[in-house]
Amino acid sequence: MGEANRYENRLLLILFLSFGFVFFDRQALSFLAPFINKDFSLSNTELGTLSGVLALTWALSGMVAGRLSDRLGRRKPFLVAAVVLFSCFSAAGGLVAGFIGLLAARALMGVAEGAVLPLSQSLMVEASREHRRGLNMGLLQGSSAGLLGGILAPLAVVWIAQQYSWRTAFLVTIIPGLLIAAWIAKSVRETPPRGKARVGGETDAVAGPAGPKVSVREVLGHRNIVLCVLAACCYLTWFVVIITFTPTYLQTVKGFSPGTMSGVMTCFGVAWVLWGFLTPAISDRIGRKPTMIVFSAVAALCPIAVVYVADPLALALVVVFTYTGLGCFTLFMATIPAETVPRGALATALGLVMGVGELAGGFLSPMIAGRASDAWGLEVAMFISAGGAVAVVLLSCGLRETAPRVLRRRAARVSAPGGAAGTAE
Repeated sequence: MGEANRYENRLLLILFLSFGFVFFDRQALSFLAPFINKDFSLSNTELGTLSGVLALTWALSGMVAGRLSDRLGRRKPFLVAAVVLFSCFSAAGGLVAGFIGLLAARALMGVAEGAVLPLSQSLMVEASREHRRGLNMGLLQGSSAGLLGGILAPLAVVWIAQQYSWRTAFLVTIIPGLLIAAWIAKSVRETPPRGKARVGGETDAVAGPAGPKVSVREVLGHRNIVLCVLAACCYLTWFVVIITFTPTYLQTVKGFSPGTMSGVMTCFGVAWVLWGFLTPAISDRIGRKPTMIVFSAVAALCPIAVVYVADPLALALVVVFTYTGLGCFTLFMATIPAETVPRGALATALGLVMGVGELAGGFLSPMIAGRASDAWGLEVAMFISAGGAVAVVLLSCGLRETAPRVLRRRAARVSAPGGAAGTAE
């Protein structure tokens, strides 16, 4: 194995843990909400606001950090600072005295966390071989968040809250973050070994030289980017609403114990890990567009199951097979944009898709769902979540295919004797 390949694998592990702990910290609030309620008596509207304000600052930070990173040509210093700060602000949540303090801590945490994804995916795509690109980006964004934020977080923070307190559960989150920041500072390179070479002999937008800077208007001139931005708004609605309100729904509406709730939520994490890498890997073979359509349609069934499946074990199994949307996140937030725009606009495009999606789906949707739930019941939040996934299915029908393997197959069919002229989108 060459040096470039070894570095690719090492970078994947580092960034896997980095983004995984971002979601560990982000998800902790949802799992700790029933415990925090005993001290602060949060309404559904306030719970949605806590989730929404983090998404708001996450969105603004992601757009600014991505654009600034492209302008300066630097990723690593911003990433180290972001990991240190989000760890500190997450721990600060354990020191607050009320709702306003918790709101401020979550807002500051979002400022730091928003920079992590566009910077990490930019570093990863520049270090990845073409045939590993979808898989690497899926592991980084999907499986990492599922393993640490979906499986480890509910088990760890609920156990710590039961044994000690919810404040202790927040405070201990600072430790892994600081260790990872030190590892990034030591081992991550600003320019990966293959970052300025063409990969596999192909003319590749994300593998070639950075080239001239590209404006935001030019980035939005690509149909795929506009559709990915809209898909982000809808898919963040699906994700943030279901993950924010399901723990409370399972305990207050279905009457599950904290341990049973934790077990069901862990199955969300299992599905997150499973589909987080399988979905992008499948898209490498069959194409980004059909993968988005099929897996988004399945994802719409998950919040419906939360409402109508009464048995905890049956619900856990259904969740594993229907919580497929997180695998699509890598496609519309990273892989499709990276295969659409020049490398010089990579972090800008990733920050734009993530930022606008977080503003609409992450910031507005949980507050709207929380207020609607206070008025008509928590079931409404689940139906809002399902509607977000259905909207993504419709948007995905307009995507232009970008998967290199699929495009080569199409080109081969066209160039073959008797091949059709042109390629279908």
